[in-house]
Amino acid sequence: MVCVHKAIVKFILSLQLGFSKPQIRHLTSIVNGIILCEGRKNISTIREAVGKERHLSSTTRFLNDSPWSVNCLQKRRMEQIMQAIRNQCKNRGRQIIFLLLDDTSCKKESTTRRMEGLDFHYCHENGKSVWSHCIVSMHVVSERQSFAWDYRPYFREKYCEEHHLGFKSKNELAMEMIRAFPADATDRVYVLADSWYTSRDLLDTCNSRGFHVIAAVKSNRTICPAGIRTSMSDFAATYIDNAELRSVTVENKRYRVYAYEGPLADTENVRVLLSWEGKFDANVCPFCIVCTDLSLDLVTILSYYRTRWHIETGYRYFKELLGFDQYQLLSFKGINRYWAIQFLTQNLLETQRMEWSKSSIKLTLGDVVRKFRHEHKGRLMLYVYEQAMQKKPLFDILRDLKMIS
Repeated sequence: MVCVHKAIVKFILSLQLGFSKPQIRHLTSIVNGIILCEGRKNISTIREAVGKERHLSSTTRFLNDSPWSVNCLQKRRMEQIMQAIRNQCKNRGRQIIFLLLDDTSCKKESTTRRMEGLDFHYCHENGKSVWSHCIVSMHVVSERQSFAWDYRPYFREKYCEEHHLGFKSKNELAMEMIRAFPADATDRVYVLADSWYTSRDLLDTCNSRGFHVIAAVKSNRTICPAGIRTSMSDFAATYIDNAELRSVTVENKRYRVYAYEGPLADTENVRVLLSWEGKFDANVCPFCIVCTDLSLDLVTILSYYRTRWHIETGYRYFKELLGFDQYQLLSFKGINRYWAIQFLTQNLLETQRMEWSKSSIKLTLGDVVRKFRHEHKGRLMLYVYEQAMQKKPLFDILRDLKMIS
């Protein structure tokens, strides 16, 4: 007896993946297990959460060896999500879409050596390089919807040389995803990123697609106000005083902002905001944002940039709620497939969040997961009650629920 929420089955079948029936059952079981499993997650605990309906070796073979394509799953998932975004925004004029770029590390114990693809990658959270996998990912936000969209594993240049792989920087991986995004001519697309991704090549790539960029930029970059070439940090410390700043309030936070329009380093005309939260302090380096859409006002630029927080909370949900980085697979092929299934699971949960949210009640992904778990327990209790009323032996009930060997 296997309890799988109909929303999971409906979502997976709607993708029309072309999988065989056993493959669909494996995929459904893993997604169901990721949602139902509480605490630490690996293939064993995910399997136990759904009542051990598949043998452990069968599940690992599905991830490591079964003949199915990650690219096909990704393509069908993205088409489904893009259609959901289009349906949500139809008849509302030109659509605004935010593409959020960032990278994250999936940390592993330093004693883990047999797992493929591991290397030392810099982790912002730890402030140092850690033994981990690293991925560059893109998140899509439109209207009230927030979907994990795409990802690319990142390998250091030395690792690529040792394993005969073609090296691509994090910026190059980000540009790949930007080029691949299926925007319509009517979409107004903003790419949001931190200062790590604010390169001339990335700006040019976005410009070639007709996308605008709103991103953090390092304060040592050169600007040219009134013909004076100087870094933004030196300009703020030397030439700016409080009277020249504008007070801007965004989502109950107050900023003091200096707006500059002109060239930035080797990039032509852009708008740059030098901002201080709360009050101006010449001894404090400003937070700097570059915007390539000159038509936006200061409040809109800052509020749009704050949308980038969705990818940070998305990583937290991935790791704390879905166990994105808790895998113990050795094969990188299996790990990559596990990541793809995690992205599918997040998209399913976000789709259900939109469906279950009411105008007065806004659910989080955590609320959705708890609702799935609560309904699962309810179905189990109902099943036990019905079987008991039919005087079915307890041993048989426990066997049906996979609670005994």
